[in-house]
Amino acid sequence: MSEKRRRVVVLGATGNVGSSVVRALAEDPGVESVLGLSRRIPAWQPEKTEWASVDIRTGELAEAELTRHFRGADAVVHLAWLIQPTHDPLLTWRTNVLGSIRVLRAVAAAGVPSLVYASSVGAYSPGPKDRPVPENWPTHGWPEAAYCREKSYLERLLDTFELEQPQVRVVRMRPGFIFKRESAMEQRRLFLGPLLPHRLVRSDLVPVVPDIPGLLFQVLHSDDAAEAYRQAVLRPVRGAFNLAAGPVVDARLLAELLDARTVRLPRPLVRGAVSAAWRSHLAPASPQLFDAVLRLPLMDCARAADELGWTPRHSAAQTLAEFLEGLREGAGMDTPPLAARLPGGRANELATGVGSRP
Repeated sequence: MSEKRRRVVVLGATGNVGSSVVRALAEDPGVESVLGLSRRIPAWQPEKTEWASVDIRTGELAEAELTRHFRGADAVVHLAWLIQPTHDPLLTWRTNVLGSIRVLRAVAAAGVPSLVYASSVGAYSPGPKDRPVPENWPTHGWPEAAYCREKSYLERLLDTFELEQPQVRVVRMRPGFIFKRESAMEQRRLFLGPLLPHRLVRSDLVPVVPDIPGLLFQVLHSDDAAEAYRQAVLRPVRGAFNLAAGPVVDARLLAELLDARTVRLPRPLVRGAVSAAWRSHLAPASPQLFDAVLRLPLMDCARAADELGWTPRHSAAQTLAEFLEGLREGAGMDTPPLAARLPGGRANELATGVGSRP
């Protein structure tokens, strides 16, 4: 008797991770079909995939639409998340928290047996940089950063959801920072802003990399993250999984990738520059997010290896080298979030307010 082929709904299916998850699921013979949900329908059309437009911000209408799309699904992968505008945390809260509440209600109403949710290393409380922590590390986030605050709140919502809906198998993915070549322009817009001359990010033009106390973090390739999500859909696992590739990224590794040298800079000096750029609407990443990054713990990924059979195929250095190449080349993909160039270009980014619009 053949194993049942699964129907999977991916919410937030056109972004950095979502596009890789859709591709990984569509290529799996154990998956019958994929329904990708996003605000805007992409031109990209992988096999076994259909698209539908849903905006989780639109209250009861969104909840009813989600319930309709979720009916008959074997699993829902919830990746939808709004990172910008950092200058309007009320909007991100309404989208990420209130929108996710609608997703959870729709999962329960539609009788979906499995939910795989994209949490983050950003949900973790500040932790050590000299040793990795497992999944039972506290998830209270860094409260001053909206991204961490919202990810932490979703962890509490899922705690309640699991108690109220024990029949739903809930998996929480907690990845480090995720990159791929095709995400370069989206991430430039989300975090670096329109003033970065991305084509000049070359080893012969970047002489130094700032070495900031506490700047140690973990990354992984989008396709490796997608493989973990695929396994979480197919395997009968529950709970949280840390996801990251080695080695841990520090200033020295970044300098090696850019053939540059490191220069030690005090944290207050760099934070002041980040704050000034953000307050002047010249850069989209907030100083509170900078504070959070310096406090994130390093993660132990042994559980993902043991229970998901997951091992990243790309090292952290390979992932960042690919991303930097994409940044230099202005790489993108044929989905609205990953478009290499948006209408109006950088001038429109500045005119509409950096860090002030979704």
